Amino acid sequence: MTEVAAARWISAFLEAQLAEAGAARNTVLAYGRDLADAADWLGRQGKGFADASRADIEAYLVFCAAQGLAPATRARRLSSLRQLFRFAYDEGWRDDNPSLRLSGPGRARALPRTLSLPEVEALLAAARGLGRSEDDRLRATCLMELLYATGMRVSELVGLPVAAARGDPRMLMVRGKGGKDRMVPLSAPARAALTAWLSRRDAHEEAARIARRAAPSRYLFPGSGAEGHLTRQQFFLMLKAMATAAGIAPARVSPHVLRHAFATHLLEGGADLRAIQTLLGHADLSTTEIYTHVLDARLRELVLTHHPLARPHDPREDDR
Repeated sequence: MTEVAAARWISAFLEAQLAEAGAARNTVLAYGRDLADAADWLGRQGKGFADASRADIEAYLVFCAAQGLAPATRARRLSSLRQLFRFAYDEGWRDDNPSLRLSGPGRARALPRTLSLPEVEALLAAARGLGRSEDDRLRATCLMELLYATGMRVSELVGLPVAAARGDPRMLMVRGKGGKDRMVPLSAPARAALTAWLSRRDAHEEAARIARRAAPSRYLFPGSGAEGHLTRQQFFLMLKAMATAAGIAPARVSPHVLRHAFATHLLEGGADLRAIQTLLGHADLSTTEIYTHVLDARLRELVLTHHPLARPHDPREDDR
């Protein structure tokens, strides 16, 4: 199988994922990187996707392990190959699926990194002072308040359409993975920050329309790049600057950590796990169940603090 043929297989598969499966853009990009790596390795063995055997795939996974790739990365690469071969079988490109019954490396269920409530409050305070202009500060405050109030993914946040923010909404419509919509409630501080930023944003858009006859942006957080909105990378850098200003190690702070903080703090406050699943946009409750570590810690503390047999033994009580 030539390099060109492998590229055609990958291109057709990715197009199908976007058009038919409704896969998120970042998911499709990850598929493409994984499959390109596998195609390169198979090509060096004189093989391709059309004639790769189960033994070839197993050898590729051994190669990945020898390269020092983490179990999660190797599991993802196997998953990408499984998706491709299933597609090839359905399309009639192969009459078998060599990835069937292959077991990948086990993936450890790591507890999510999170932040305490005082740390989140410090980040929100830092956002209100971030930037050289009042516009910068209003935008940073709105981004942070929305992120912590809703638990949105960073791609969902930066890609919010401005239409969703009109009319002082109590709820926001968010388009998540696979094109699935969900409603998320807004807190009072988030609504106030949204109103303040929207007013300033609209004024800038109107000035640009008059001065340059520029078409108005459809996004709540416009950007000058190809995507038309603030990029994930730009927000990531903003968040690191907020962490530094708040006295928190930047390595501990990311958009996903704040998503974890949102879920963790809700659970600590007594929220139902299924409600959190809905707010986060998880398709499967098992994904949300990782946050039950919060309940485990709280129940353990409750027992150790209040159960009489859990208290340390005091020898003086033997003399009573």
